Amino acid sequence: MKAPVVCIDGPAASGKTTIAKILAERLGYFYLDTGVLYRAVTWVALERGIPPSDGEKLAKLASETEIEVKPAPPNDPRQTIVLADGDDVSLAIRSPEVDANVSEVSAHPEVRSALIDLQRSMAEKGGVILAGRDAGTVVWPEAEVKLFLMASEEERARRRQRQAESQGITVDFEQVLAELRRRDAYDSGRAVAPLRPASDAVVLDTTNMSIEEVVERSLAIFQEKTGLHVAPPGSS
Repeated sequence: MKAPVVCIDGPAASGKTTIAKILAERLGYFYLDTGVLYRAVTWVALERGIPPSDGEKLAKLASETEIEVKPAPPNDPRQTIVLADGDDVSLAIRSPEVDANVSEVSAHPEVRSALIDLQRSMAEKGGVILAGRDAGTVVWPEAEVKLFLMASEEERARRRQRQAESQGITVDFEQVLAELRRRDAYDSGRAVAPLRPASDAVVLDTTNMSIEEVVERSLAIFQEKTGLHVAPPGSS
């Protein structure tokens, strides 16, 4: 029997990447942060001078760029290893410049179409955790487990600031907060695949939850939805 698919959606800095990565380790699943695909295309586009408003050129770029995603080792600041045509862009795609343009790039229907087959091909195999903004609503709506993580704007801005600083990038809190608000409005209001919980997703507000609490609650939901037992860490 094919292993279940877990979709974790939510706004920027809601904890999707961190939780999905830990869950993948606990379950022995493959983890894909779908957002890194759009970030990689955005980074390449900026490097080549392609404006984020040009959907046609961006879609061609997305189709022609070989993007490879691999899990990062424990305690690696890259979170996920992302290669674009063989170049390691794992840290570059987290830059403020990419942050400021990725929503516009990902809003183009033709760009999403160019990248969705790659995401679906991974989901078809089962035993995968997809994290993004439309994983449970568009990419794989038949997923057995759907979570939607959220947190207050201020908490998410603090998380994004800490993440940037851990990667050696200095950012201003107010600027980060303003950018998060802009992205929330853009992602929620776009015509194609808007940010919203799937009708059957479990919504978790992680504002006042520790990482461990979110992980344990997510695993409990997984067990409830699938009927599969998850062994505690370190058990044989």
